[in-house]
Amino acid sequence: MNQASFISTTIPYVNANPHLGHALEYVQTDAYARHMSSMGQDVYFLSGSDENSLKNVLVAEREGVPVRELVDRNVVSFEKLAEELQIRLARFIRTSVDEDHTEGATAIWQRMVERGDIYTKDYEGLYCVGCEQFYAPEELVVGKCPEHLTEPERIAEHNYFFRLSQYQDRLLEALERGDIRVVPETRRNEVISFVRSGLEDLSVSRSTTRARGWGIPVPGDPDQVMYVWIDALTNYINALAWQRDTPEYRRYWAEAQRRVHVVGKGVTRFHAVYWPAMLMSAGLPLPTDVVVHGYITASGMKISKSLGNAVDPRDLVDRFGVAAVRYYLLAAFSPFTDGDFSEERLVERYNADLANGLGNLVSRATSMTVRYRDGLVPAPAATTGLEAALHQQVLDSDKGSIAAMAGYDHREALARIWDLVRRTNAYIDERSPWHLAKDESAEAQAALDTTLYHLVGAVRQIGRLVQPFLPEAGEAVLGALGTTLEGVPSAERCWDELTGARVTKGPALFPRVERPA
Repeated sequence: MNQASFISTTIPYVNANPHLGHALEYVQTDAYARHMSSMGQDVYFLSGSDENSLKNVLVAEREGVPVRELVDRNVVSFEKLAEELQIRLARFIRTSVDEDHTEGATAIWQRMVERGDIYTKDYEGLYCVGCEQFYAPEELVVGKCPEHLTEPERIAEHNYFFRLSQYQDRLLEALERGDIRVVPETRRNEVISFVRSGLEDLSVSRSTTRARGWGIPVPGDPDQVMYVWIDALTNYINALAWQRDTPEYRRYWAEAQRRVHVVGKGVTRFHAVYWPAMLMSAGLPLPTDVVVHGYITASGMKISKSLGNAVDPRDLVDRFGVAAVRYYLLAAFSPFTDGDFSEERLVERYNADLANGLGNLVSRATSMTVRYRDGLVPAPAATTGLEAALHQQVLDSDKGSIAAMAGYDHREALARIWDLVRRTNAYIDERSPWHLAKDESAEAQAALDTTLYHLVGAVRQIGRLVQPFLPEAGEAVLGALGTTLEGVPSAERCWDELTGARVTKGPALFPRVERPA
């Protein structure tokens, strides 16, 4: 079986700088991708920017600059955010400049036309620019968009439509059978209910006039450009140049073990219904997993650019460090429901779990090995029940974190890893190596050797387990213990190849930070 997998974030609009919600999706998806890699999978991790949206056009008009200038300027902030958060991408695709995207979107449109699934008609409806979506009146909340709390515009146009209704039965079957796995279960139930209620055909173009000439032209019709969803959604396979049937497309999509989209709850319908239906029309493989996360809120309100309460994640990284931001987003926030952001809670969680927890543990392990055995891990003597309990915790944390990540639950995975952090710190206190070091008897010195040996072995496993979540910190932990990620054995063999390893004592991995005023 092909052990390759594909995973993607959504591609955000670049009408403004990124906010903390974008950072959440970046680090979530990066943790999933790195975990999949640690399990032996060859992973293609895609992100990018949605640059053809009407949002970008209208913001450029308000600023009095060309749309090209706006998107070229703003996309840099998203690319830099991904870099600063240590996001390991295979590709960052830009929908307004990448030729693979333009060619791929045009090719999938033509396939849908050949299938008889594209037609034209006059249309009038309520349109939210923020969502790039038409809403039925019953979907509004007090007459306003439920996402952006703004009144939609009434738009009347002659557009191209996709025969979404033709795919209702096939979609329902794929969802109920689990061919498309929507996570969590509550979102799956919502999607199935939406499909069962009846699907209406979908507008897939807008007039070139309303788009101000910005976007990918509809093949054969210069008066229309592709509507943002049929344009934007196809980026996932356009990045692999599917239209040329490239080796990358065959390996990471057509023949891949998993095809995973990580999305916010506001675009669930587009990724779990519209996008699979388009793929069905084009005769292409469907995504296997749609993982839906909630929103980050501030005082209960969704954080967003349009609502004016955005939190700058790059500023948080500058002030508190990448480990603090990644850990807080992955350990404190549910992967599936909304969570309220607080800078004070970020600092508290960082100090408690990283500075006082993992950081203190690494410091204890390295400093005692350097002090008592000149930095060389000694050979162990006879073990006791304490070592057996420590080894069992290694096995339990390894198994528990793997199981949690199989369900895309990064918060649960980190909780199971921190069980091992606490158990290892407790092991030090139970063994009291500082007392053993003062006792010059052969028995005490043998017990000290055993303690240091198992201590370093357990911390080495922690360094391996945290690497998908805190990649730079994980590498630093392992580096202090004289090894690399590739050099760490499995949990079952966690004590192998330890004797003689060189341990070094460096500066604190996670210096405490002060609470904000």
